[in-house]
Amino acid sequence: MGGVAQLLKQAGHEVRGSDTGVYPPMCDQLAAAGIEVVEHYSAANLEWAPDCVVVGNICRSDHVEVVAAREREIPLESFPSALARFVLPGRQSLVVAGTHGKTTTTSLLAWILRSAGCKPTYLVGGVPLNLGQGAAHGEGEAVVLEGDEYDTAFFDKGAKFMHYAPRRAILTSVEFDHADIFSDIEEIREVFGRFVESIDEAGDLIVNMEDSEALGVAARARCNVVRFLVLPDSGGDVTSAEFCIRRLSRAGARRTTFELFEDGVSAGEVSMQLYGRYNLSNALAATALARCHGVGLEAIKDALRRFRGVKKRQELLGMAQGVRVIFDFAHHPTAASLTTISVRRRYPDHSLHVCLEPRSSSSHRRAFAEGFTGSFDAASYVYLAPLYRPEKVPEAERLDCAVLARAIGDRGVDAQAFETITALGAAVIDKAVPGDTVLLLSSGDFGGLGAQLLLGLGDAVCFGTPEDLVAVNRLLTGYDIPTVDGSDDVETLVMRGDEAGQIAGTVSLQATGDSAFLFGLAVTPERRGEGLGWVLGDCVLRRSRTLGVRRVYLVTSAAADFFGGKLGFRPVEADAVEPAVRDTTNFATNVGLPDAVCMVLDLPPEA
Repeated sequence: MGGVAQLLKQAGHEVRGSDTGVYPPMCDQLAAAGIEVVEHYSAANLEWAPDCVVVGNICRSDHVEVVAAREREIPLESFPSALARFVLPGRQSLVVAGTHGKTTTTSLLAWILRSAGCKPTYLVGGVPLNLGQGAAHGEGEAVVLEGDEYDTAFFDKGAKFMHYAPRRAILTSVEFDHADIFSDIEEIREVFGRFVESIDEAGDLIVNMEDSEALGVAARARCNVVRFLVLPDSGGDVTSAEFCIRRLSRAGARRTTFELFEDGVSAGEVSMQLYGRYNLSNALAATALARCHGVGLEAIKDALRRFRGVKKRQELLGMAQGVRVIFDFAHHPTAASLTTISVRRRYPDHSLHVCLEPRSSSSHRRAFAEGFTGSFDAASYVYLAPLYRPEKVPEAERLDCAVLARAIGDRGVDAQAFETITALGAAVIDKAVPGDTVLLLSSGDFGGLGAQLLLGLGDAVCFGTPEDLVAVNRLLTGYDIPTVDGSDDVETLVMRGDEAGQIAGTVSLQATGDSAFLFGLAVTPERRGEGLGWVLGDCVLRRSRTLGVRRVYLVTSAAADFFGGKLGFRPVEADAVEPAVRDTTNFATNVGLPDAVCMVLDLPPEA
């Protein structure tokens, strides 16, 4: 709803809203967009006489503002119908649908089109890291939408994506889900079938050839059908689908390298930060639709190389004492299995601790117990949190986490159910050792478990937030180091202190193509001498490799011996620095320091 509000505001409409509570980052995004939000419901909120009221699907017919709107004869809209009425006319709707992979695939498609200069409008059910927010109104003809099969509003029980009249669409997968509104797979097939029938006959349906259910649904399409397929790592027929990928990178590689085929012809190698077979499928689906939309191959390959991911999808929350903590939205047994396998392949050494919070309407239910039993075979340890708001599901239908833990244990994986998230976190902290990976799976915030783990392990290095920038710049100013110019391509890492909002150290990285600029490395005076500078430097260089950077530059006036001796940098003339780095504001402010020395580190290609 917040994303739709921003789209309508950017399209030139006056937009106001109400809710019982709005929290960061959405409240900050709405405020920045100039959208007034009242944090309570009241008939008085409609006194400004809007032309329509957009109703979220959590609202019922007796909602105070619904009743007031009807009394005043103000039309009600769902957010999908509002998009269809105010955003889609005169444009081409590009919709990503399917049980799994929608958010990442939609983010990839929006990023590819924006990188190629298409200026798309987009609405994503997440926050793409490259784009900064999940919605934007563009000048181009394309509108990229995440298409949801869930019902729309109390007055419209049809699927949201039935409002979007797609010119082109992606169907990633079809599987039983949303057990609160669908009774069986037949109902799922039918709703997706109606969706593919709604695609413009002159358009395209991009379908996953590996998913038999999706292929079956695609047979109902009246438009052109384009198939995509992730081939086995060795072998496979590159002509078996219009678009194919074969993975080339080894297990444990920082980046995923693959060969792309279009109509049986190799389009060359591509490298991206995302990992896992299902993310190869997501990237290939977005590539196929972009090609049908007329985007060139080189533009697509460049966009994939620079794509940084989506919040809460394989999101690295931080590292503490050598333990990495990753968050993922997976809450369906299939998604949990694919994510666990992918994270294990990315980090094959040491232990993998998987923590599951059954939070969604589907994961709460006993019907999914058998699926979850086999989801964690790639894990070393499994920790099951208590059901979130168990009263939402009848007791006879609820998942029993203790029974599930025993079933997982019967497959040879150490599993335990916990009565509280605090106790679960304490058990993870007790078992995890340097080199281990902790994977959190939840459709919510997991009760703050990520922060609990990082704080409990201590000296966590995390990605800084906009709220951290004040403390970061205060620390840098204390050492007469230039402050951070926080443009979109700057990532700031912070080492958290013992108290909320406190930082013990910081370092920033600005990546520009194959090169990057490292700057703003500082540790608080009371923590100097503990080796934290080396930890931060090592973390930011690891991040550089993950981003595909081949060359890292820095400027220092007093720490050349540290950077040379500890991290391997060598001096270089300022004129020899890559122009893309020299042209950044951060480089310009640092190179102007007294006695400034430019240095460079060449990062070897990954084997």
